[in-house]
Amino acid sequence: MSGVDWESLVEATSGAVGALVSTTALYPLDTCKTKYQAEVRSEGCRKYRNLTDVLKEAIKENKVLSLYQGLTTKNIQTFISQFIYFYGYSFFKQLYLRKSGKKKIGTTVNLLVGVAAGCCTVILTQPLDNASSKMQTSAFGKSKGLWTTLTEGSLADAFDALPISILLTTNPAIQYTVFDQLKLRLLHGQNQKARSSGAVSKAVALSAFSAFVLGAISKTVATILTYPAIRCKVMIQSADPDQDEETQDKLKHPKTFFGAFKAIWSNEGLPGFFKGLQAQILKTVLSSALLLMIKEKIAKFTWVALMAVRQHLVTIKKRVKSV
Repeated sequence: MSGVDWESLVEATSGAVGALVSTTALYPLDTCKTKYQAEVRSEGCRKYRNLTDVLKEAIKENKVLSLYQGLTTKNIQTFISQFIYFYGYSFFKQLYLRKSGKKKIGTTVNLLVGVAAGCCTVILTQPLDNASSKMQTSAFGKSKGLWTTLTEGSLADAFDALPISILLTTNPAIQYTVFDQLKLRLLHGQNQKARSSGAVSKAVALSAFSAFVLGAISKTVATILTYPAIRCKVMIQSADPDQDEETQDKLKHPKTFFGAFKAIWSNEGLPGFFKGLQAQILKTVLSSALLLMIKEKIAKFTWVALMAVRQHLVTIKKRVKSV
């Protein structure tokens, strides 16, 4: 059991659980946001003029529960991707510190570590990511099952938007770099204040409120910097236009970044690259802030639980050897 990186495992488990909770809680908002982002039409032919039109459509058609279509797939994808990301992020960070002999990791290296972890994540989970987006953007009540969605196209189709997903690994990398740096500065300031007042205790963890605020700030910065690529990715991953719509200017969904870029530019102009930015910030900031807040709070419990599992496995191993 000595070969297991328990610190990385704790980071991965707590991060994945936090992501699972935040994804489930905010899923209806995510569905509205994704359907709104996926539509690319000229001003006079838009089905959704703002985010609330998606919600109004679900209510009007008595299909509010369809806002949860694809939730299971999204949760599977979220748990796996966040587990891989947090494990890789912690593993690569610890590896760098061991090899370099340094006590702290700098901003540049932190960013590179985040990108490396993100690349490992998207390559392994891209088919699930594409499937969840297609299920969200399908007409209400017409979402297909996970297996059908995964197998209805070719193997190459399962990895649509992979180059953009790799590019977007800079998003969580920027987010967690900003979060870590803000966290270090906040804790350092708290410790200095404690020492000046004569206290000897050292702050080692953020409060729930501080984690929420820092998570919101860090994700806002990352989202604004990468949003045009996010919009193009949603277009590529979205389901085909509804077959029962009356409008005649249906657009074939592009399969490449340049195809998506051209479609947005031709139909919406420069503002189109930031269509839905407010909704994206609202959803991702709330989601990331909740994730980091939950992760910070359950990390200690996760560590205790995993150490108990470790001890149990060691005991079993000893008993087996003694037989």
